[in-house]
Amino acid sequence: MLLVVGCVVLGVGVGLLLAADLGSDGYSTLVYGTSLALGVPFAVANLGIGVLFVGLAALRRVVPGLGTVVQVVLVGLVVSWALELLAVPDAWWQQGLLLAAAFPVLALGIAAYLGSQTGAGPTEAMALAWDPPVPFRWSYSLVQGGGALVGWLCGATVGLGTLAVIALLGPGVDLAARVLRVDVHQPAPGEPAGGARGDS
Repeated sequence: MLLVVGCVVLGVGVGLLLAADLGSDGYSTLVYGTSLALGVPFAVANLGIGVLFVGLAALRRVVPGLGTVVQVVLVGLVVSWALELLAVPDAWWQQGLLLAAAFPVLALGIAAYLGSQTGAGPTEAMALAWDPPVPFRWSYSLVQGGGALVGWLCGATVGLGTLAVIALLGPGVDLAARVLRVDVHQPAPGEPAGGARGDS
């Protein structure tokens, strides 16, 4: 249940972020830049990078699970639904309000779905793969920042929203996890859920 609720909340947060039209997250920037550079559809680049990230994370014992699949599918569906309801505002201050509203929703959604300990989506898995030694709140920023940089070099654009995701979302998820009293770390192979390592 926590997995589904978290993914729905995350999807709404992504919809708010995209509707603000002030820049996407670093992972999406990476996917879009890759699609431009390689001349392939966004969906193909998204699938390829997602599989790559999940595979690399698995090498560091962050294995995919049910949550990995549900996150990708359900969040995508909710984002599509949210964007049908949300229009890009005309005024910059309205865009700013949407961007500000997106962050607590995103943080709560990510913390909740990871707290189900059923598997992480590509971006979160890649960040968790480096915790330890780098705490998730900072490894998440590094993954988002690296994705944004590579995407920008490949021709994608970045904006205020992109920079805000890089700087604020990792610490925001860490705070949300503490409020919800969940552990964002995923159980290693052979380890029962709830026995995941360390603090976020």
